[in-house]
Amino acid sequence: MADSTQGTGGLTFDKSKRKWPNEINIFMALILIIVIFEALGQLLPYMNNQSLLFDTRDRFDSIFNEARLRIIILQVSIIGIIALGVTQVIISQGIDLSSGSIVGATAMITMSFAQTELVNGNPNPKAIFGPWAMDLPLLVPVLVGLFCGFIAGMINGFLIAYTRIPPFIATLGMMVSARGVAKWWSRGKPVSFPTEDYAWIGSGMMPVVWFVILAILFHLIMKYTVYGKHTYAIGSNEDAARMSGINVARHKVLIYTIAGMLAAFAAIILSSKNLTAQTGMGIMYELDAIAMAVIGGVSLTGGRGSIIGTVLGALIFGVIISGFTFLKLDAFYQEMVKGAIIVAAVVLDQWRQQRAAMKS
Repeated sequence: MADSTQGTGGLTFDKSKRKWPNEINIFMALILIIVIFEALGQLLPYMNNQSLLFDTRDRFDSIFNEARLRIIILQVSIIGIIALGVTQVIISQGIDLSSGSIVGATAMITMSFAQTELVNGNPNPKAIFGPWAMDLPLLVPVLVGLFCGFIAGMINGFLIAYTRIPPFIATLGMMVSARGVAKWWSRGKPVSFPTEDYAWIGSGMMPVVWFVILAILFHLIMKYTVYGKHTYAIGSNEDAARMSGINVARHKVLIYTIAGMLAAFAAIILSSKNLTAQTGMGIMYELDAIAMAVIGGVSLTGGRGSIIGTVLGALIFGVIISGFTFLKLDAFYQEMVKGAIIVAAVVLDQWRQQRAAMKS
């Protein structure tokens, strides 16, 4: 018989039914994946006893392969910022397919207001506008970029909340339109040569710093604020949330607007890091962001998930991609396995829901 303790009003608490947070399961999966790649590095003949994360050849001052660790967290930090917004959208029982295209359009527009007038003493060969748009204060291109994300996200939210268009269709339309804006803005030509201040935003490990700051901020918002509680309530049962007094339509607009602005901020960091903006930036980023959220335990049926889980999902995503490169697998194999992982994560989520429903 399971141990139980007396509770308030004579109710009993069954310790055997106590659950630990889902984030612990995700963290354990991350550790398991690392162990598997480490084992493959030791067992595969062509790997010559290499290690994924540890220094086995005394090349560094610590026991870790610092270069690879930096690569892993850098390659997921920018898409991870998008995933923070996508997480909130999915928790509200929505989906956002437009974030990658918002990245492309925002990068082109923002970079055109972040250009320096002179390059090696000569006029900027990639200039979009005249001198009036050159060497502007850092705040100007940043605000322009965030405004682009604000407009795109608000349009998504308005269409979904007030015209009742399914989120898949509304954001698919924005995905196509935003990509068209990216190509139209400079007639397909890259926009380059930003100011030093703008280049600082994405320099070095700054993308990771921004990702960590935003992850902490939105973790606190989703866990402790009315915004977070309303988001979970809408995702769990929209009709019940509406009956309880939540302005569902207005809140959905807010959710998609925040997601659009996070995608725009990711575009600012990406263009700053690369010192250029191109029309193809952000392609497939929306799917990678959704994958990070789903791997991190966010349910596609809404109402369940966390920012911490998404961060862990991003790390799992980064370890897997870096691990494939470590094992010298060709890129097309990586894409196939990545797709299989996304499907497996969704199947696991469905299995967890069915199991929970049977127990209840």
